[in-house]
Amino acid sequence: MSYLWNEFNIKTFPAETIVFRDGIYMADLSTLENAPIDKNYDLPVHIIYIGEITGKNRLNIDVLVKNQKVFFSADIKIKKPAFLNIFIKNAGKNSEIYGQVMITNENEFEYDCTAHHTEKNTGIFVKTKLFGRENSKSKLSGTAIIDNGCDGCESDIGFSALAEQNAKIEFMPSQRISAEPISAEHSASIYRPNDAQILFLRQAGLSGEEVNNAMIEAFKNDF
Repeated sequence: MSYLWNEFNIKTFPAETIVFRDGIYMADLSTLENAPIDKNYDLPVHIIYIGEITGKNRLNIDVLVKNQKVFFSADIKIKKPAFLNIFIKNAGKNSEIYGQVMITNENEFEYDCTAHHTEKNTGIFVKTKLFGRENSKSKLSGTAIIDNGCDGCESDIGFSALAEQNAKIEFMPSQRISAEPISAEHSASIYRPNDAQILFLRQAGLSGEEVNNAMIEAFKNDF
C-alpha cells in the first residue's frame, strides 16, 4: 500500500489492515473485515481512513479483547458540507488505541470524536489536526468517557488547527470521568507560525507563497 504514503502521507507498517476510502470500506485493501476487533492478532491493527467525504459519516472502532494494539490513521478532504462521527470504544484490558487524524476543510464541516473506556487499564490517544481553508466553517467536538470502576485508564484527546483568512473554527472538548485514571488529557490549540520561523525560510530564499506552503506542510506532518 505504498500509494497511501505517496498520495496521503499515511505511514504503513506490518499490520492487519482495515481500509476506508471516501467513507467506503475497501475489502481489497483490507486484511480484516469491517467489524469489531474481537480476537487477538500477532500484529497490530491499522485502521486507515482516507479520501473525500460528504454528508453524514460514522466510523466505529471497537476493541473487545485484551492486550491488542490498534492504530488509526486518517487524511480526509472536505469540499462539500460533511459530518464525521468517530466513536471509539476500548473494552480490552491493557489494549491501546492511537489515532492521528488530518482534516482539510474547504466548506462546512462538523466532527465529533468520542473515546469511551469501558474496562480497566485501557488507553485511547487521538490527535486531530484541521486545516481550515479560506471562508470555511469547522466545528470540532471531542468527549472522553471513563466508566465507573474503570481505574488505571489513560486518555488523551487533542485538537490543533491552522486557519486561513476568514476561516471559522470552533472547539468543544468535554470529559465524563467516573473512575481514577492514570491520566486524562484534553487540549485544543491554534497553530500560528512565529516570526523566527518565517524569517528563517525567507532567508533560505523562499517566496511568500513558498513560505506559506512550507508552514502548512509542517503543520500537517508534525504529529
